[in-house]
Amino acid sequence: MRAIVWDVDDVLNNLTEYWLARWRAQHPQSVPDYPSIRKNPPHELLSISFETYLESLDEIRASVSAHEKLTPNPQIMEWLNHHGHRYRHLALTARPPHTAGPAAAWVLNHFGAWIRSVAFVPTRKPPGWPDYDLTKASYLQWLNLKAILIDDSTTNVTEMKEKGLDAMLFPQPWNDCSQSVSEILEQLAHY
Repeated sequence: MRAIVWDVDDVLNNLTEYWLARWRAQHPQSVPDYPSIRKNPPHELLSISFETYLESLDEIRASVSAHEKLTPNPQIMEWLNHHGHRYRHLALTARPPHTAGPAAAWVLNHFGAWIRSVAFVPTRKPPGWPDYDLTKASYLQWLNLKAILIDDSTTNVTEMKEKGLDAMLFPQPWNDCSQSVSEILEQLAHY
């Protein structure tokens, strides 16, 4: 049985859109709307430092109550209801370690019927942590699984393909995906 590896943030959920709405509520004069986010991370567009952006994003990523407000992608949920039983599913996210637990709980709460394995690659690796699996591509290469990664990051998809691994870019305003979510899911149904 083939496996589908789902990115969590901005694929299974709407983290950036949620973060932006929250930031807009606190800074209404300086924030564009979600479709205008042509670069991720969007700190330069908002004229804030990368550190300020990460602090505000991590506040959400580390919060169980904030995760309760993140909505699952309804198109993916519908696709899983119709096609999910034909594949094995994993979630793979890139996050700071202290935010991985809330993400895993969120995935299992919303997608646990299909996704029963949740992994992360650490961003901003704490001192003393080993240097293995610092990218999604290296993690999946180590796992040696016949799988396809669905991710909104052009970098992650490119790294996968450079290693000879399957990946599909998930459409978001900041990437150059020319397909709609429906088209991606239709392709995935024939993987």
